[in-house]
Amino acid sequence: MKNDSERVTKMRAPLTTEAGKVIKEGQQGGIGALEGKDVILSILARAADESDFLARLSDDPGEALAEYYTLTSEERAALASGDIKRIEGWVGKLDKRLATWLWCRLSQEKF
Repeated sequence: MKNDSERVTKMRAPLTTEAGKVIKEGQQGGIGALEGKDVILSILARAADESDFLARLSDDPGEALAEYYTLTSEERAALASGDIKRIEGWVGKLDKRLATWLWCRLSQEKF
């Protein structure tokens, strides 16, 4: 795959099995089962694509990130605070789309 954005989009799309059964988040193989770099990229992609999720992250990052049970406390804190340097240290340079949440968070005066 050419870049992480493309990779995340492809990871997020197949949340159904071949039989068409939807995999719920938190189930084995669902988004909540991703770890490390993959879950961080998935969260950033979701924030860029889903305005409701972006609003939940703004209002209560702890609640919005609760379904991502594989996040470490350090990853959770970096996402909640918009710590771009730390996140890019883990996942590499983010494109504009994936950095959407982080720039929104940094523009808020909630820390």
